[in-house]
Amino acid sequence: MAVFAFSVAPMTAGESVADHVAEAVRIVRESGLPNRTTSMFTEIEGTWDQVMPVIQRATDAVSRGGHRVSLVIKADIRPGAPDGQITSKITRVEERLAAEESETGHS
Repeated sequence: MAVFAFSVAPMTAGESVADHVAEAVRIVRESGLPNRTTSMFTEIEGTWDQVMPVIQRATDAVSRGGHRVSLVIKADIRPGAPDGQITSKITRVEERLAAEESETGHS
């Protein structure tokens, strides 16, 4: 199991790349794999063999206009880890921060 973060955008599309990025995000969401999109990256959880074809389809969609494409991929690969790491990693950090706040009385 792994969590992948990737960013794909055309390099020659002008000031806004929102339409191209929206198409890539649509492909990720249609994959059925757990995912989340932020202002900088889209995260997707699954096995290498599940996720890489999705990233490839998203990249292909962005490049359809003949655009040069920028693709950045980061992966946290944890063999044997249970599903749900895309959310449980954040939950663990939030729990620690909440515990610290209750110990110090700061919020």
